[in-house]
Amino acid sequence: MPLVAGVDSSTQSCKVVVRDAETGTLVRQGRAAHPDGTEVDPTAWWSALRTAVDAAGGLADVAAVSVAGQQHGMVCLDEAGEVVRPALLWNDTRSAGAAAELIEEAGAGEAGRRFWADAVGSVPVASFTATKLRWLARNEPANAERVAAVCLPHDWLTWRLAGAPGLDTLRTDRSDASGTGYWSPATGEYRFDLLEQAFGRRLRVPTVLGPAEAAGHLDPAALAGAGTSAAGPGTAASGAALSGAGGALLGPGAGDNAAAGFGVGARLGDVVVSIGTSGTVFSVADSPAADPSGIVAGFADATGRFLPLVATLNAARVLDAAAGLLRVGLDELAELALSASPGADGLVMVPYLEGERTPNRPDATGSVHGLTLRTSTPAHLARAAVEGMLCALADGLDALAAQGAVVRRVILVGGGARSAAVRRIAPQVFGYPVVVPPPGEYVADGAARQAAWLALGGSEPPSWTPAGTEEYAAVPVPAIRERYAQARERHLDRPAQG
Repeated sequence: MPLVAGVDSSTQSCKVVVRDAETGTLVRQGRAAHPDGTEVDPTAWWSALRTAVDAAGGLADVAAVSVAGQQHGMVCLDEAGEVVRPALLWNDTRSAGAAAELIEEAGAGEAGRRFWADAVGSVPVASFTATKLRWLARNEPANAERVAAVCLPHDWLTWRLAGAPGLDTLRTDRSDASGTGYWSPATGEYRFDLLEQAFGRRLRVPTVLGPAEAAGHLDPAALAGAGTSAAGPGTAASGAALSGAGGALLGPGAGDNAAAGFGVGARLGDVVVSIGTSGTVFSVADSPAADPSGIVAGFADATGRFLPLVATLNAARVLDAAAGLLRVGLDELAELALSASPGADGLVMVPYLEGERTPNRPDATGSVHGLTLRTSTPAHLARAAVEGMLCALADGLDALAAQGAVVRRVILVGGGARSAAVRRIAPQVFGYPVVVPPPGEYVADGAARQAAWLALGGSEPPSWTPAGTEEYAAVPVPAIRERYAQARERHLDRPAQG
């Protein structure tokens, strides 16, 4: 029974799952927390990975390992492979000005956005690695001078698992490379001219691998002491036969959204809505997207196809904030929301609580509209918070459809999908049937499925189907989105808060 491991190094934590390569059956798992903040020393991720591996019983008996991680972050390394400064994460918006500069340099208005969409499938926003490199060059020239290579969080962790054997051995995959702003999903090539434009000079970057190509082998010394005694002698026979003398195979990894889509088995016609720290709406496509408005990012997926995606900065934490305001837990928040009528009697929340990426308003704040004596109740506010978050995500679904995505159903995943109110209200807002897999670590599962593809050596990935999936249907309530759209437009007409 060959075993494989998948890692999800997310914004908030590191999760490790060990699964049967052929069936996907979960064998064991572990997790560890990451520090808060929008910039983090990557060594904190490495420490969390080691702790999570230890909690999962180690990797001594696995045939392959793959790492999925938060997209876009900037990890800068010097010639010796040392980290130059704490990594800027996707949710660090200080590079918003740099994004605007890069677009303007390519042409005024629509011309600049069209240039970037055609070049790399996406229009720069503060999340992208290219904009963070421009910010670094402008604001920390001494640190910028030391940088020899730039990579992404999952690239760096894979490299460390291989023993950090030199900058030329950095590896990444199509899905994560497509979120840098200097790699084209349409051509499969780096745009070094855009990298140089952003940073001022060329840097070494990871080699981009295909979905079933090995990034190397696990260096047993890299995780020395992390769970090495969990698997006794003889338990790793099948894995050892596959992994070779250098240790378990290392998969190319993936960005977190691509891994989640792979983990839930998304197919053409499926739109995945992930409600985590950020909100994402994405679909599997056969052709690359190029949206000059910048709403749809033309990413690649984890299988060799494409992953047009819309992202929001505000998702599950909108529910957390509402629960905090009302001094209730998330389960009680859901009960309150479901006790109010659809549309919350006209109370609308525009949930831009930490700025927003879609629309691109990094300095925006949230707002509540339609507050009256009648709607000044905990139930109305709870309902407005759930509906506002879902309406923002539904705007993303519309944008995908406008780019040609076929929508037959919505797959709802992420921590926010555990809310009974979210599951039941979602089909009213989205207007499509909603499928909710059981709670799980689908980013880590996607990484594990990729590792199984590599370990088993087939032309197609193994077919893993989540058990216990629930379906939700409801009569759509268009008035919810109509009122939200009116409130959103009034909100966006206000001067940005700075």
